[in-house]
Amino acid sequence: MSTNLLQDDIGTILTSVFDAGETLYVVNPSGETISEFITTLEDSSAHPEVRMLAEERVLKDIMDDFILASTAADLIEAETLALRLLADGPNHSIAVTSDEVYALVTVGDSVAGLGTDDDEFVGDVFGFYADVWDDAEAFSLRTPPLSLVQETLESDIGSETAADFDAVLGSLATARGDGDGLDEVTIALLVAAKNGELLYDISKWGEDIGLASKATFSRTKTKLEDMGLIDTEKVPIDVGRPRLRLMLGDERLKGADTDDLASITQSILAA
Repeated sequence: MSTNLLQDDIGTILTSVFDAGETLYVVNPSGETISEFITTLEDSSAHPEVRMLAEERVLKDIMDDFILASTAADLIEAETLALRLLADGPNHSIAVTSDEVYALVTVGDSVAGLGTDDDEFVGDVFGFYADVWDDAEAFSLRTPPLSLVQETLESDIGSETAADFDAVLGSLATARGDGDGLDEVTIALLVAAKNGELLYDISKWGEDIGLASKATFSRTKTKLEDMGLIDTEKVPIDVGRPRLRLMLGDERLKGADTDDLASITQSILAA
């Protein structure tokens, strides 16, 4: 028996699959499918136990995007999603529940889940990938959960900086730092500068939660300062060397709404 699904986007098909069973194996997904999958799972009211088996290079490329990686980290923290590496990937992408198997097919703007609910076949496929899962190596996602980033930024740095971070992140489609969105460290430094925070405080916060090392914050600060995006001033302290207060340097940033910080920064970096 077939249980084919034909939709306009992979997210809609995945939503249907979420409702099909409690444990879901997603095998050999493309980068686009992983992206859609994470976004759909985040927004879904269904909470299956999702076990994703994917090629390491595909996962690494997708997880370079802070927005997707931090969202995935939240799903992992909630035990809704688990990621493992597919050593010998099949030449097809499938979604498998205990009741159905779907081959995920994309052609142009059309997306289909070509499925079967034949008990014997589904049982064989589900059992096969359960065994593959048991033997697979876990994917190491080093990005902290977005919820942790938001909560600690507010408690450790301040509510205004946290709100600005969320606003800048929300204005971006991706946060990769390769010309397609700003990376998370650049965003953190920009909103810290907008609110006059200390470099020491924001870099210590970032290192403490696993966002990036203090050295990475320092290097990124130097790059942004050299390009005139931010300025610093020395703030004396009772003991030790003075610390640096971050400030926006470019006049276009000083007068910009928070939602426009990312687009203005990207245009300056690209010039």
